[in-house]
Amino acid sequence: GELTNMVNINSAGIEELCTLPGIGKVKAQAIIDYRTQNGAFQSIEGITQVKGIGTKTLEKIRNRLSI
Repeated sequence: GELTNMVNINSAGIEELCTLPGIGKVKAQAIIDYRTQNGAFQSIEGITQVKGIGTKTLEKIRNRLSI
């Protein structure tokens, strides 16, 4: 189903990022802004550099992230 889809944090748009638990429009936009400013994430852990996304959020969604 939709809630087990893998999400590529380097190419996903807002809608797709919002399917992740704990990621709403604001954090999804922050991920996209970070990508725009810094280029592609080099690792899944890199998502914790985004404002508002910490290690706890990462642990919840890690199994659905790809780069």
